[in-house]
Amino acid sequence: MAGLMVNVDHVATVREARGIAEPDPVLAAALAELAGCDGIIVHLREDRRHIQDRDLELLRKTVKTKLNLEMASVPEMVTIAKKIKPDMATLVPEKRQELTTEGGLDVIAQAKSVKQSVQALQKAGITVSLFIDPNPKQIEAAKDKIGADYVEIHTGAFAEARDRDQEKREVRKIREAVDLAFRIGLGVNAGHGLDYHNIRQLLAIELIEEFSIGHSIIARALMVGMAQAVKEMLALIKG
Repeated sequence: MAGLMVNVDHVATVREARGIAEPDPVLAAALAELAGCDGIIVHLREDRRHIQDRDLELLRKTVKTKLNLEMASVPEMVTIAKKIKPDMATLVPEKRQELTTEGGLDVIAQAKSVKQSVQALQKAGITVSLFIDPNPKQIEAAKDKIGADYVEIHTGAFAEARDRDQEKREVRKIREAVDLAFRIGLGVNAGHGLDYHNIRQLLAIELIEEFSIGHSIIARALMVGMAQAVKEMLALIKG
């Protein structure tokens, strides 16, 4: 049965819109844990557009389940991760102008730098995942060229599918990617664009260990509260 990792970045997005102290993503994370989630995810971006260093430091001290730090594969972030020591670090591509992460990390094209980051993090005792598209060559490179522990399959193309036929094609790609990753010895997570409706189509892929979900839970929490929003998603995943 898959776990639920709750991303609280967009709580910080609301806070930063006013440049004040609330809402607090650290409190949101605590409420999500009390509601039963399996872990917390935050993306410390290079431009600090939402999560701040202070948030990450407090989360490391307060998260009781598991803390997953999404980060660019750059020396600054590797240094921060080695200091904070999250339970998992997920390397993601990052562009200053993007609204959200637009695609998976190209581990083939960036093999040298990504491998350096992965090795440095692993040496510090941190489990490392790579956020990649459901592409067989990228998955094989994640294992053979990079030596990652996990991959997180980017589900954005599935979430943005315009019709049922496209959805089916994307689900098939995800399933094949998950099967390949598992077969070559990688742990497998999945996330991006997942919500209370489309998550149902991925639940039958039993080898996915964790689903990473943020925006839809935070949007729902605005209506029903954080705890209820998390419980509703948990009911779907663990049903």
